[in-house]
Amino acid sequence: MPKIIENVREQLLCEAKRQIEQNGYAKTTIRSVALSCGIGVGTVYNYFKSKDMLVASFMAEDWLSCLEKMKTAATEPRAVLKGVYDGLCAFIEKNKALFSDRAAAKSFMSAFEMRHRQLRCQLVEIVRPICESSPAENKDFVAEFVAQALLSFSMEGKSFDELYSVLVLLLK
Repeated sequence: MPKIIENVREQLLCEAKRQIEQNGYAKTTIRSVALSCGIGVGTVYNYFKSKDMLVASFMAEDWLSCLEKMKTAATEPRAVLKGVYDGLCAFIEKNKALFSDRAAAKSFMSAFEMRHRQLRCQLVEIVRPICESSPAENKDFVAEFVAQALLSFSMEGKSFDELYSVLVLLLK
């Protein structure tokens, strides 16, 4: 009789993340994750077709959680921008082992441009309402610029106050 394991998907995601944080992307394998979870390698492939899909899945879950928090920020422009910035910083911190891992960067390079564009578009939807008050004629450009600035400043570890001092000129 086959053994029944509850929450297999969640266990796999947690274990993969733990191993990447401890050992790095290159040393984390489907086999090592399966072994640590006490399941067969084939079972892992029932849930994820590759290590990259396993990693992308836990990152996507982290991102969606951060995105939901960002969407619930206040309506006042500074508070909205601070909420998005803090959400981005939290996501970066949660996944810093991957963001600083060369093997992971090499593996995900082909998807980077498309995912970057997707993230920026999601941020544009959050910041667009506060960009409507901008004196600039092209409000869509302003929203794209703000979204990209939020991404760049958070990835570079720059302070929110430094970012806000730049953006406030666009939004007045």
